[in-house]
Amino acid sequence: QVQLVESGGGLVQAGGSLRLSCAASGRTFSVYTMGWFRQAPGNERDFVAAIRWNTSRTYYADSLKGRFTISRDNAKNMVYLQMNSLKPDDTAVYYCAADTAGWRPAERRTYYDYWGQGTQVTVSS
Repeated sequence: QVQLVESGGGLVQAGGSLRLSCAASGRTFSVYTMGWFRQAPGNERDFVAAIRWNTSRTYYADSLKGRFTISRDNAKNMVYLQMNSLKPDDTAVYYCAADTAGWRPAERRTYYDYWGQGTQVTVSS
């Protein structure tokens, strides 16, 4: 079992920045990939970014490259999502997720087997 807890969401004006954090606990040695996804009301849960736990290779949704940065601190079992130049369209609940099954495609939501409870990000215009 892996437990994930997100934090850092909130209300920010357009153009501002936020850093989301995800604290992982439990069988973190079994994690291959950590990802961030987001879900706006009425929409599906979409891929944002991911990072391989051991190699730090990163992956991003094409539309978010250059504005969002994922990073991790293995010693603290933390994953971060730095979000800059935020837009109202970035408003969503952001979820942290872990894939413990292997080197699977990082963008595929269905490959993640553990999820956090989500943190709300609201960007005002």
